[in-house]
Amino acid sequence: MSDLRQQHNARGVDHVAFPTFDPAATVKFYRDVLGFPVVHSICAAGWGPDNHPDFIHFFFDIGNNDRLAFFYYFGLEPFEGGPQGDSYARFAEDVPFFFIQSRHLAIHVDSEEDLLEYRRRLDSSEWPVEMQVQHETIESIYTHDPNGYMFEITRALRPVTPQEDLDANLTIDALVDVVTGPNISMDALLTRKAELITERAAAWQQQQQNKKEMANR
Repeated sequence: MSDLRQQHNARGVDHVAFPTFDPAATVKFYRDVLGFPVVHSICAAGWGPDNHPDFIHFFFDIGNNDRLAFFYYFGLEPFEGGPQGDSYARFAEDVPFFFIQSRHLAIHVDSEEDLLEYRRRLDSSEWPVEMQVQHETIESIYTHDPNGYMFEITRALRPVTPQEDLDANLTIDALVDVVTGPNISMDALLTRKAELITERAAAWQQQQQNKKEMANR
């Protein structure tokens, strides 16, 4: 069982990196349309083995000391493959579209005003917003960048509660149990989750009692 109080030393995303075959359009989308400044680049000439092309690795500031990066390899042509997907992963026609769309980057903003400002910028560009959705605790806008990557900007509609964190951990523990077993289905997951709730109820009650006793001292 995961301990929600367990500490770690990670401090968020340093950068996420993707390849691009169109660096000019990539810079136009992220720097000129969205306003994410270029903050670092690496000109890599002669790196790697003899057959490794020269490349440039460039970074955009996406806030909170986080960066989005791209690799452009000189002389490398787009790969052959299926007709679906982005410039790197070319999926065959029979791959479900929902599976392809699940691969995406989401960037957080603080307010509805911020979200709508980014919508305005995108709608005035070559990459207008394709959908705006409220789901559970967030509201998001979506489009595809010039490379075919699914791109999301999102804001919180409300804080996530400790109870929801607890529920998430129960769900994931149940999922891990189910996918390593013979019956992989949503019904099996919900059944296992109910079993875990029953198994852990006594421990939760004891934790709450201990908290009350500590508060009354």
